[in-house]
Amino acid sequence: MKLVLASMCAVFILTGCKVNEGAPYDSEAEPQDRTEYVGVEGAVQAQKDKVSLMNKELSDKCKNAKVDHAVALTNNDQQELKRQEQIIKSTCK
Repeated sequence: MKLVLASMCAVFILTGCKVNEGAPYDSEAEPQDRTEYVGVEGAVQAQKDKVSLMNKELSDKCKNAKVDHAVALTNNDQQELKRQEQIIKSTCK
């Protein structure tokens, strides 16, 4: 009888914990605005967000390097052209 009662209490407590657990992540927020991730689903989303943010950073660096390359070309700045070409090679896909 005590075992059954203890088992029922444990199930009730564990069920209650699951109900109080929040969402795995804030699906309404943009990846750069998310700060809290819960559980396995949250961990998976955290990894996706990191990859997304890294790709965005590379894309931004690529765009900036292309603009700076065009400016260097206009100014006939050979040293800056080479520098921007290296950045383009390393950041643009």
